[in-house]
Amino acid sequence: MSDQPNSSSAEQREIADEQAYVDVVYGRLEESTKAAQALAREGYARGHVGHEGGLVERDAMVYQASKRIAALNAAHEGLVFGRLDLVDGVKRYIGRIGVRDAEREVLLIDWRAPAASVFYQATAQDPAGVVRRRVLRSRGATVVGVEDELLDGDNAPADMVVVGEGALLASLSRARDASMHSVVATIQKEQDEAIRAPSRGATTIGGGPGTGKTVVALHRAAYLLYVDRRRFESGGVLVVGPSGVFMGYIERVLPSLGETSVTLRSLGEVVDGVSGRRHDAPAVAAVKGSARMLQVLSRVARSAQPGEPTAFRYFYRDDVLRLDAQALDRLRRQLLSGQQRNRAYGKVQQTLLDALWSQVEGERALEKERDEFDKVLTTDDAFLDFATAWWPPLDAVDVWETLGDPETLRRSAEGILKRSEIDLLATSWRSADGTPSVEDVPLIDELRYLLGEVSAADGDDDPYDVKQLMSFEREEAAVRKQRSTQSIEDDSYAHVLVDEAQDLSPMQWRMLGRRGKYASWTIVGDAAQSSWPYPDEAARARTAALDGKEEHHFRLSTNYRNSAEIYDLAAQVARVAIPGADTPDAVRRTGEEPRHEVVEAAAVWSAVRRGVRDLAERVEGTIAVVVPTGRREEGAAELAEELHDLDRLRVLDGLDTKGLEFDAVVLVEPDEVVAESEAGWRTLYVVLTRATQLLLTVGSTRHWLDRVEA
Repeated sequence: MSDQPNSSSAEQREIADEQAYVDVVYGRLEESTKAAQALAREGYARGHVGHEGGLVERDAMVYQASKRIAALNAAHEGLVFGRLDLVDGVKRYIGRIGVRDAEREVLLIDWRAPAASVFYQATAQDPAGVVRRRVLRSRGATVVGVEDELLDGDNAPADMVVVGEGALLASLSRARDASMHSVVATIQKEQDEAIRAPSRGATTIGGGPGTGKTVVALHRAAYLLYVDRRRFESGGVLVVGPSGVFMGYIERVLPSLGETSVTLRSLGEVVDGVSGRRHDAPAVAAVKGSARMLQVLSRVARSAQPGEPTAFRYFYRDDVLRLDAQALDRLRRQLLSGQQRNRAYGKVQQTLLDALWSQVEGERALEKERDEFDKVLTTDDAFLDFATAWWPPLDAVDVWETLGDPETLRRSAEGILKRSEIDLLATSWRSADGTPSVEDVPLIDELRYLLGEVSAADGDDDPYDVKQLMSFEREEAAVRKQRSTQSIEDDSYAHVLVDEAQDLSPMQWRMLGRRGKYASWTIVGDAAQSSWPYPDEAARARTAALDGKEEHHFRLSTNYRNSAEIYDLAAQVARVAIPGADTPDAVRRTGEEPRHEVVEAAAVWSAVRRGVRDLAERVEGTIAVVVPTGRREEGAAELAEELHDLDRLRVLDGLDTKGLEFDAVVLVEPDEVVAESEAGWRTLYVVLTRATQLLLTVGSTRHWLDRVEA
């Protein structure tokens, strides 16, 4: 090996050599991009040939070309990131996608290919034929550095240069920005094993904070698309995370790995046409998430809806025909016997006609017989209007909104929920702005399935036909019709990836279970970080959602995110307040201990502002101020000047920090965070583990710290 393996001149020569190769790969990438663009132009030209076959060819060619262009563009940043020097002298370059030269010789191996697996799995104890593993650091198409690991010194050539301290530790010290990045160049062996786990069944990726669970799971999604593209691309891959903030944070990872065909949804956006962005208070969320809500929703879905007529009277020949409330209730039960309400829509008129005809006794009416009776009523607006008003097609959101009426809520929940829980829900609905919360979305989804869909075979009449409505009714009806076209038949996916799974309520598990009934799963979580207060209930719902699928379990054991100083504090919290917490080993020390300021209540925000300014001078990356849930707006107002001056500053509550990481964190009033829910200590643990370099707590009390330090 080189006598001066770490000299600047040696490193620069290595960088120059790698740049020459990278230039060749990028040149070939540009040629591939031009070929895909030419294919797209040819496809558009096929649309002008004047027959249907040309249009089909156009659509197919343009679709494939567009996918290829998107993949090539997404892979452009850091395209070549790895190199293997093997015992037999062969060099393999590893990248975000595979690239071949004009003679079809391999220039770059896709990181997901079997030939690339040794890049992640080789160790000094088991080098697997690898002498040196190199990671290339790039900005765009420019190589700016290399990091080497010598795995087999006995077989290393005498002139082999080894540069740097290793790619992993180098990457850990770099400043964060507002997005998660691919770690494809620094995946470790235990992470790679989880990424390449069997595609069938359910793969569970566990481990404490900072072990890379999320990014490993995203790389697994990219890997599955690579090894079985037809299955997963045609069936779809759904990635579900805890919040919109989190989804924005991870949205660049899969495209950077060459995958652009994955659906990313936060828990509040899983249901098409419905969006929940705010969280309910923890006590309200615990009721809405409970499996008991299924009974409440079943009852409301089968009950008479507000505004439905309770009686009908009709003069036919010599008879007065009547349907009172009791008769209508009996007919409702008959229609709902063994089927969903909307599925019964096409049988409503016939059921009403049967009930009315059974009352006909007059000779003149009986002489005309049943066919005449049906013809008269089904052309009479009075009967048709009654049938429509008594049994309209129901939209799940509309039915959910009826629970905002205290009387409807009480009637639907009585005997299922406690009186105190009913009062809590009623108060919550009154104080809400009328839009669904994140916790409401699974309830709406449940109602979609309880109500069912109007069958296409139920006639040609459109139950949502806006042309038949008055102008002031049309906009609302058009919204209902748009929602109704989101068929429950389109909900399923080939693979479901759910992150922060420990937080899912039973109702959220039911919502995801419907989308993963025929899917394989990747489930990411850590029980110690759970914000759901009833883990046994959630575990039963999880088991039902997986429906007997075989499970493969992986545990990641090393905390790469936090400095050891920060994680030592977080681990103390876990040991004191969270039985059985999985506390991984932190591998990096900075010499910066967490700081704690205890001040008078009136001085808290002044101390926070000072802390933010100090941290901004000490770190280049992101800073989060984490506040109790009820202080989110107050925090944004108190820090308005700092938010204006620092675009890398965020104000979040504890739940919104799930899955995120920041260079520095300021935690405001930790004791309030602990007190705001039954899972308060777990939330505190989560918040402490968001900081990678610096941590400051500011509060008017220190009960939490006294307990931890006791």
